[in-house]
Amino acid sequence: MLVLGSVLGLSSADASTVGAAAVQLRHALHIGNADIGLLVAVTSLVGAVFSVPFGVLADRARRTWILSFCILIWGVAMIWGATAGSFSQLLLDRLFLGAVTASTGPIAASLVGDWFPAEERGKIYGYILTGELAGAGIGFAVTGDIAALSWRAAFVILALPAFALAWLVFRLPEPARGGQGAIAPEPGYEKTVASPPPDGSQQRHGQGKGQEHEPTDAQRLATEHGIAPDPDLVWLATRPRMRFGQAVRYTLRVRTNVALIVSGALGYYFLAGVQTFGVEFVRGQYGVGQVLANFLLLVVGAGAVIGVLAGGPLGDRLLHRGRINGRVLVAAVAAAITVLAFIPALITHSAVTALPYVVLAAAALSAQNPPIDAARLDIMPPWLWGRAEGIRNLVRTGAQALAPVLFGLVSEFVFGGSNSGLRWTFVVMMVPLTASAVFLFAASRRYPADVATAAAATARRPHGRTSQQAHG
Repeated sequence: MLVLGSVLGLSSADASTVGAAAVQLRHALHIGNADIGLLVAVTSLVGAVFSVPFGVLADRARRTWILSFCILIWGVAMIWGATAGSFSQLLLDRLFLGAVTASTGPIAASLVGDWFPAEERGKIYGYILTGELAGAGIGFAVTGDIAALSWRAAFVILALPAFALAWLVFRLPEPARGGQGAIAPEPGYEKTVASPPPDGSQQRHGQGKGQEHEPTDAQRLATEHGIAPDPDLVWLATRPRMRFGQAVRYTLRVRTNVALIVSGALGYYFLAGVQTFGVEFVRGQYGVGQVLANFLLLVVGAGAVIGVLAGGPLGDRLLHRGRINGRVLVAAVAAAITVLAFIPALITHSAVTALPYVVLAAAALSAQNPPIDAARLDIMPPWLWGRAEGIRNLVRTGAQALAPVLFGLVSEFVFGGSNSGLRWTFVVMMVPLTASAVFLFAASRRYPADVATAAAATARRPHGRTSQQAHG
């Protein structure tokens, strides 16, 4: 949990550092808000493109080694970016960063599904996503303060932990596939358990491809309640030699998954704008200096940590009490609270008045992610976790790529720039944030049927042999 949280934290700190150092970058490289937005956007845009191939690799290759290599390249790219003498060089550096950052989402989702038991994945995701929030706080506050002296030093200091983290990830054991929540006792297990033993028995701990895929708690509830699965989707999920196009077709035909993808993309779109322009907005809207603005954002970050730690266990608890759509429902209610809490914060010019509302909004916004991430594993068969997450990241990071550019362009060219422009930009961008809540409520109604489909597909998946052998 600590290592995965650190991986997400490193990626989040990178995006936040650019926003925190926006003023210094503008002066040093003679660029504007739109250029700052572009620096963040290219990272997300390239990350969106590379999410899909990394999703394929997450389902087929050794995940810990791939992730370790990407973190190592990320650290090197950050140091090279610190030497940038022009906007074009820094922009090129962000392209490399976006490519390797794309590995985190699909690989982390696949590892969580195979490392941790299904009944507590919401809580586990809460712990891991706390690292993402901590990274954002480091990017805003720590490296932001360093950037006030030297943005180059901020980039270098952020890069240094990457090399130690890459070594730690490389040393992690590759877990058995299938969602059993049992860590494999040694690396390289798939070489010896790619097929069942001669006597036909299952491997110890159900490791490797011979492992029987057990249903999650939500899937068991769907079966007990007699919820009918979609037979066409069950047939598609269990086809022999499922190709990438078929995997894409399956994930996009799961209506809950589509709703969660769209909702998450809209939520992360707004969050990306906050990460990029939040410090500047706070300084202008509430009349505070950068150090105090960074401190206020740390307080807001503390509220976000509370939300992310509470949302996952709350969804798990509702599920344990028999509420099959409890995880999605928690996220939907939290999304509605987020919208309502942000409104007074955008109206007032007093930091004291706005702070409680912003903290509540941050807590509600972050509370959505752990139960949603856990719910996505319930509506997808284990052998599609990596590819499904890659497709989701394609849409989500695409929205993140657009956010800084659109926030910057709307602020500068529609509302005239300055803090007033940023304020009205945030008001307009509340529309997609509201739509995010609408999609989550829609997902909560469809969720039980899609869980039943994943359960039926899991039950019909041939165990202990390849799909080709089973259907041959």
